[in-house]
Amino acid sequence: MIVEPLEVGEDGALPGPLLTELTELYASNREFQQLSGDFPDPDDIRPEQVAASLAQELSHPDTEVLLARSAGHVIGVSVTRAHHPGPDDPDPWIGLLMVHARDHRAGFGRELAEIVEKRFRALGREGVRIAVLDNNPNGIAFWTALGYEEVDRRKDHRLARDCIVMRKAL
Repeated sequence: MIVEPLEVGEDGALPGPLLTELTELYASNREFQQLSGDFPDPDDIRPEQVAASLAQELSHPDTEVLLARSAGHVIGVSVTRAHHPGPDDPDPWIGLLMVHARDHRAGFGRELAEIVEKRFRALGREGVRIAVLDNNPNGIAFWTALGYEEVDRRKDHRLARDCIVMRKAL
């Protein structure tokens, strides 16, 4: 697996073929999309919706979007924030880590999470957090298996969804 930062054009647009692959990735995770409510119709995720979602993420200066590729194809994406908006939260956050559904249970999610953790560790960060929707038992099990522990329960900032905040010491 190769991981690289997402590159957008000078106009902020994603190249068409990449946007097509990203849309397929998001759409392949129908169950998660249904739980999250990030898109109006989890059965009809459109390229312009994915582009708008990523543009919103990238509008924050401390956000990084990483693409994971295997055999030349996008198989995963992670969105991280170096700083949480809360002033008393010192840890960086993983806002999203998604692997194409056809590649679930192949170890790519674990590998991508480890790469994200390694990047933060290299920057001297002591821990990393993620907010997992409390209605997402598969997500909770995944992050728990990677060594993340529950540290809080709260609503997310954007859509006020119930979340379990999990942390892993680096």
